[in-house]
Amino acid sequence: MSQSRDILADGVWRNNVVFNQMLSLCPTLAITSAAVQGLGMGLATMAVLIASNAFVALLRGIITNEVRIPAFVLIIATLVTLVDLVMNAWLHELHQVLGLFIPLIVGNCLVLGRAEAFACKNTVAMSALDGFAMGAGLTLALTTMGAVREVLGSGTLFAGASTLLGPAMGVLEMRLYPGDGALVMILPAGGFVVLGLLIAAKRALDTRKSSTRTVRNDAETPTPAVATS
Repeated sequence: MSQSRDILADGVWRNNVVFNQMLSLCPTLAITSAAVQGLGMGLATMAVLIASNAFVALLRGIITNEVRIPAFVLIIATLVTLVDLVMNAWLHELHQVLGLFIPLIVGNCLVLGRAEAFACKNTVAMSALDGFAMGAGLTLALTTMGAVREVLGSGTLFAGASTLLGPAMGVLEMRLYPGDGALVMILPAGGFVVLGLLIAAKRALDTRKSSTRTVRNDAETPTPAVATS
């Protein structure tokens, strides 16, 4: 149970793929001009991560060390193709918006990195959990990036959710203020600005939390008794 909590905490927050590891920055900057796009890309990558980690863990006793990287890439490419076909069939509008970035999941260093660093050394269950945690962290980062840029750049939040994710998701669509926002926020420059601010905010929060924990531990440490004669 403790290992599972650590895996979840690392993937979602402590070792977040975007804000800590600085991986997957290409989709982070390219398809986060709106929250729905970030959410869709994050969920697609999460599905590939969970499945690829599970398959690599399942086959780790069969795949030899000499051919492990080509084998991992083949597994990932097969799963990405399946996700691409499923999205094209069931979420066609979202598939059109994300376009080339779905097949490019094959080259996402996060997916191959987790297969090499974690899945080939752990059980199927733990590997699937690691894929879920890392995918959830990526989805959180992409959706947060998209939400901030969309709110500041368009004045909306989850606009087009009913079209891209299905009619049931229409409840997410909001207009927060009339008119348009700052155009730069939905342009590439806005992506760099928002990413930098979010990374700085997370690091400041982590530092503050670490300092608070240190002070609390010092306060709870008993003071040694002074010997008296």
